[in-house]
Amino acid sequence: MKLLIDAGNTRIKLAAWSAPDGRATDVLSLAHEDIPTVLPGWLAAQQPPFRQACGVNVAGTALGQRLADILAAAGCALEWLKPAASALGLHNGYDAPGQLGADRWAALLGIWHKRRQAGTPLLLATFGTATTIDAISPEGGFLGGLILPGAAMMRRSLAQGTAHLPLAAGDLQNFPTNTHDAISSGMAAAQAGAVLRQWLALRQHCDAAPQLFVSGGNWPQLAGEVESLLQSLAALANLPPIVPQLVPHAVLDGLAHLAGNAPA
Repeated sequence: MKLLIDAGNTRIKLAAWSAPDGRATDVLSLAHEDIPTVLPGWLAAQQPPFRQACGVNVAGTALGQRLADILAAAGCALEWLKPAASALGLHNGYDAPGQLGADRWAALLGIWHKRRQAGTPLLLATFGTATTIDAISPEGGFLGGLILPGAAMMRRSLAQGTAHLPLAAGDLQNFPTNTHDAISSGMAAAQAGAVLRQWLALRQHCDAAPQLFVSGGNWPQLAGEVESLLQSLAALANLPPIVPQLVPHAVLDGLAHLAGNAPA
């Protein structure tokens, strides 16, 4: 048994991996403030106990060290994943491969193994604290991707950076007539528009319709806007339906694939 860890900016996710089934199971999600009170007891209850852990950490050095200390006290050694030039048949096309976020690299490895068929480009949109939209060529090359503020960050930036705009919680409308709806609709439109831009760019680059994967805690509030925009595109361009495929734990999936291919 191996422990897989996805330490994000607001929450961490933990899952068990075992050689027989080769996938992440029994996912536990914790807010950062709950780690000291919940994680030690959860680790102590696992049978057999974890002796090895691998993960990604984008939440900073302090949180990473806190996790390492808790795991060490439980007799579990922790190794953080660092992006490589290539892994599992996927080539990292970043100018400096090591500068790619470890969470993005792990998630890309996760969807690389979910591809529908050879010759299909892949697009992964992750809606978390930040939104990332990353592209993979049919040949297995990470082409690059976008980073933009996530939905909550967009709302906060308007509330904090202006004198009269609220922290909005409005409805999505095509033509909003109040400020809350205007902010919420503008945020969703920006997120959906970025997905559409990258889908079109990848289609043109590869001359094939991309398979779209989505992940992240903010996806439910954006799903309607993204799906509506993609349906409009498909209808206008006479394309087959563009249906996003939800991948709840793309990072953990990637870590599981790496664990399954690690030397014994």
